[in-house]
Amino acid sequence: MSGICNILGVPFNNMSPVETVELLNVYLNGDTKAAVCTPNPEMVMLALKDPEFMEVLNKSTVNIPDGIGIIYASRFTENRIEERVPGCDTVLALFDKMKNTKKTVYFFGGAPGVAEKAKEEMEKRFKGLNVVGTADGYFDEEKEKLIIADINEKKPDLLLVGIGFPKQEKWIAKHLDGLNVKVAIGVGGSLDVFSGTVKRAPKAFIKLNLEWFYRLLCQPSRIGRMMQLPVFMLTVIKDRYFKQKDGKKPKQTVKIKNYKIRIKKKRHVEVPMPEPIKDEEKN
Repeated sequence: MSGICNILGVPFNNMSPVETVELLNVYLNGDTKAAVCTPNPEMVMLALKDPEFMEVLNKSTVNIPDGIGIIYASRFTENRIEERVPGCDTVLALFDKMKNTKKTVYFFGGAPGVAEKAKEEMEKRFKGLNVVGTADGYFDEEKEKLIIADINEKKPDLLLVGIGFPKQEKWIAKHLDGLNVKVAIGVGGSLDVFSGTVKRAPKAFIKLNLEWFYRLLCQPSRIGRMMQLPVFMLTVIKDRYFKQKDGKKPKQTVKIKNYKIRIKKKRHVEVPMPEPIKDEEKN
């Protein structure tokens, strides 16, 4: 898999989970800053209504196809994505690479106390992982300045921003140039998972790409958000096949820039992704 898959104007890096981790690790060891987003169907639909968010997704360094709906939608494009790349698992794989090295990470987001608990749990699980700082996701303008100052003082290689979309993606786009970090990733509610505050779906649901269904069972109030998936698929089909009133095929929403990075050729060793967090590991 390679190249960019354009879905309703949002560019997705067409890579396997292992290739994605290798690419992000290149940025962690390089001198070029990287903004990483993990768009799902709900985020793509919002981008169609929010030009600023669409621009952020088009200018990000890497867009990970985090959502089974994205995989299905790619079948209506010329560059089909074969495999979902869960953002949560991608970060865990990076932790596994970063442990027992000089690489550091900073947790920013979640309710008060969540980032600190996530630090405790992840440093326990990944012996040798160095989480140099934490900050919760509740801030005003003055507190934001203090958070930015703390991040720049700690100089983490990896910054995880979990303050919800599109706020986290826009925040990264706005501040990345002024931050002493190498890679910044919008992680949504992953810090809640890392801390044990929220349980992740059982392994069987994850393997069957039914993690979204498990969340719906646990939180029936999410039904309104889940209804975005069929709307998203209908929009993709309409964009692919149906013509406008003038008889012309719909134009592409945005002209995509093909972001690429050169990786030195070396013997490839397949590294399995870490197993999802189990309940007993959280207790």
